[in-house]
Amino acid sequence: MKKFHLILLLLLSSVTWAQELKRIPFLKNADTLDKKRFKLVCIGQGTVWAGSLLALDQAWYSGYPRSSFHLFNDSGEWQQIDKVGHSFSAYWLAQSSTSLFRWSGVNRKRATIYGAGMGIAYESVIEILDGFSSEWGFSLADMGANLSGSLLFASQDLAWQEQRVQFKFSSHRVDYNNVELLRRANNLYGTTFLERTLKDYNGQTYWLSVNPWSFAKKSNFPKWLNIAVGYGTDGMLGGYTNTWKDKETGIQHSRTDVKRFRQFYLSPDIDLSKITIRGKHPKVLRLLNGLKIKFPLPTLEYNTKGEFKLHAFYF
Repeated sequence: MKKFHLILLLLLSSVTWAQELKRIPFLKNADTLDKKRFKLVCIGQGTVWAGSLLALDQAWYSGYPRSSFHLFNDSGEWQQIDKVGHSFSAYWLAQSSTSLFRWSGVNRKRATIYGAGMGIAYESVIEILDGFSSEWGFSLADMGANLSGSLLFASQDLAWQEQRVQFKFSSHRVDYNNVELLRRANNLYGTTFLERTLKDYNGQTYWLSVNPWSFAKKSNFPKWLNIAVGYGTDGMLGGYTNTWKDKETGIQHSRTDVKRFRQFYLSPDIDLSKITIRGKHPKVLRLLNGLKIKFPLPTLEYNTKGEFKLHAFYF
């Protein structure tokens, strides 16, 4: 499921990055509505949406029993880090889709509204299919998270024509220190670097990175310096508890000794799009900023075990 999110994000945001290559006339935003481009954008995004629905249905959901459409309350799972992930994905998708509409010449306001709607629509693919699967169900909590991510992007773009508060992501490899925990992590989160990055909730952190200068543009505060607050979790070997039954051996495992806890972070960040060299914004830095990856810098952590930690570089 997380791989599907990544594919959509990379597919849509690649157009955003490509638009920075101003030497290619085709990739420049149209000054006025270009009906051919607009048609291409609508058909392209509609095709991706429908294709994703069909591909997911066959690749993932066909292996589980079907049911009538129903709701499922998973608001308490994974200490809500999965909900923050939904919000982040919707934010990035809304921004990327908006850039496509602006490329076709749609005015900024309409492009933002259309893009925010598409951000929600892309995420809804999974929720609709969940609703018809007996294994899961349509999650109102997930939809609320999807809506919040799209609205975070749209509200700023409509009010300020810029993103003063950016949604960012970071992830690190978690060291599971014994065979039992490692086996459980491999079953839950995968074994490859990409799988662990996208699926291992114990290594993920989501950030709201605020640019103070954008709120006081006559100040001497560095334009490129952001202040970021982050949220992460650790110690999770299941959605609600650290008990599980091994599907292969039938053995029941109980690791309640592994404490589940929340982590809150405060860290400086860098807005690469605001760094100038000889009065110009290097395109490569703007491209990297579009990835929405939190820059690894010294970070203060507080967790619900009551601990304060200072990390020299946290990612």
